[in-house]
Amino acid sequence: MTADDRSEPDIASLFAPIAVEDTFVGVLIEAQDALGQLDDPVDAELWASDLIGALAASAAGSSSLMQTLTGSLVPAAEAASTPGALALLHAFAAVGSPDLRTAAAQAAARVHSRDVADPSWAGTVGAPQVRDCWHFADVGGRQESLTMTFAYGMRQHALSVLIDHGRGGKIRDTWVAKGPGLRAAAEQEAGGDPMVLFELIDAADAHRKLERAVRAGECPEQPDQVDDVVAHRALLRARLDLLANAAAS
Repeated sequence: MTADDRSEPDIASLFAPIAVEDTFVGVLIEAQDALGQLDDPVDAELWASDLIGALAASAAGSSSLMQTLTGSLVPAAEAASTPGALALLHAFAAVGSPDLRTAAAQAAARVHSRDVADPSWAGTVGAPQVRDCWHFADVGGRQESLTMTFAYGMRQHALSVLIDHGRGGKIRDTWVAKGPGLRAAAEQEAGGDPMVLFELIDAADAHRKLERAVRAGECPEQPDQVDDVVAHRALLRARLDLLANAAAS
């Protein structure tokens, strides 16, 4: 876990395992307090991804949760029509299932038409440019770290996934780093260890590797790994779609 991870909002502790619908008032209050203070689109995505992960503990499954968010929380946010609720809708339009993204984007447009102010990041969230991708692994092939970088203008961030090939290629950990020079730092780190293999890959290869890992499942062991995997799960799937689009272009 990096310093960037520790600075991400920890909202899982706000929601005990209760009915998802019973958290909506708290969600809208938290959105008003947190999302209005952000100026980086990826921070809004991280917040929404963390929220979805936190609420997953109260749902019967991922599909059930997305249906509840689409059918209940999105209408509740639209009815509230506050700047925080609008920010929440924009964040859900960037991170979530396809149905949730569509419903949230449509609701956000309707709320904005009522003269509710958009957050500063509303116009770009969910659509960063795909930049360098790479992976490195131990020479024995037991574990592999896959990193994909993305950029909102000059702001770059990297999403990394630790894949455990000893556990069937499942995801052991995920984390996000922000700032310039991410590729150079990774090359320098790998270059100093003869037991590590480093390779730049294109978006298509990154997509294939990430898709394979997502399908294999998750295998976090340490408490911080569990938190990381849950908090970044929705963002990971959103970035998988971006990689697919980049690979196809």
